[in-house]
Amino acid sequence: MVINLSKQYSLLSNWVSELRDEEVQKDRMRFRRNLERIGEVAAFEISKHLAFEEKEIQTPLGIANCKVLKDQPVLATILRAGLPLHNGLLNYFDKADNAFISAYRKHHRDGTFEINLSYVSCPELEDRVVIISDPMLATGASLVKTIQFLRAEGHPSAIHIVVAIACTVGIEYVFRSEPNCTLWCGTIDDELTAKGYIVPGLGDAGDLAFGTKVQM
Repeated sequence: MVINLSKQYSLLSNWVSELRDEEVQKDRMRFRRNLERIGEVAAFEISKHLAFEEKEIQTPLGIANCKVLKDQPVLATILRAGLPLHNGLLNYFDKADNAFISAYRKHHRDGTFEINLSYVSCPELEDRVVIISDPMLATGASLVKTIQFLRAEGHPSAIHIVVAIACTVGIEYVFRSEPNCTLWCGTIDDELTAKGYIVPGLGDAGDLAFGTKVQM
């Protein structure tokens, strides 16, 4: 299932427009905060699909019957670009366990690349809801490799993917490999360049959030 959060008019569309804007992108703090906001909205929407239970809460004046989250999800993100989006999810799922995966493009001289996984840290995943965040779903290669690794560590009961911008090519690739995932997108673009960048997209989310890196 794919949920495009920009299909309905909301402030989220403003934040996506600012993420794309070359002038606004010069403010790294605002760029990170806009990603964080999208993560917060996604967390709220995902929460509607999770299991809740009734619990009696003692107040100073009596007992209140409240609906509370039954189990905490695992929040996973792909370093480094995913950190602001992850933080937005963590602002809402503030008791969640966390997983961190370093998956990056190893570029070759001919312009091609492969996905390298160099670091993984995760909690117990068996029969738990896992929410994976990555700001850009371009080719889908890094997301699929990440999900496959996490599945090898345990058997999640459900997997949600949260991205700011997705490309239709990447969406198709992810669902060919992982048809039972749920994808939450800030918006969806249709074009992907030969080098695997989304058009119009927004550029390199990691560089815009944290500064340019030496190309590996």
